[in-house]
Amino acid sequence: MKKSYSGVYKPIHPEKYTGNVNNIIYRSSWEAKYMRWLDLNPSVISWSSEEMSIPYLSEIDGRIHRYFPDFIVKMQTSNGPQTFMVEIKPEKQTKQPEVPKRKTKSYIQEVITWGINQSKWKSAQEYCKDRSWKFIILTEKQLFNDKPWNQN
Repeated sequence: MKKSYSGVYKPIHPEKYTGNVNNIIYRSSWEAKYMRWLDLNPSVISWSSEEMSIPYLSEIDGRIHRYFPDFIVKMQTSNGPQTFMVEIKPEKQTKQPEVPKRKTKSYIQEVITWGINQSKWKSAQEYCKDRSWKFIILTEKQLFNDKPWNQN
């Protein structure tokens, strides 16, 4: 069984964090790595983690739920300041599950996760569009690259 990797991040530059600087929770080693990158990157003007919620209609149960985006990041880009809503996910969860020959419990859970994520991300994209923000999903491909994130 895989051990959960979570904890509290203590920023080196707390002035860049918007929210409760004493309660910055990471829920994976990937989020912890990204927090450190945000904290140390001079192009990052400000950032927060799970400090806001967006309502979304779940395609799974037809009810309204709250989505807490992993990060809101304001960065200085070559085009001036830009705000990003960032979600950290394994690449596997960013693609619709392939139908196997035998529908296992694991496959059914993947389909449910996919449906929930699609509902969340649709609401996030609309929220960002209304504010001229950009919504992006970072996977292990970006996080474990020499340049984890290069947005212009």
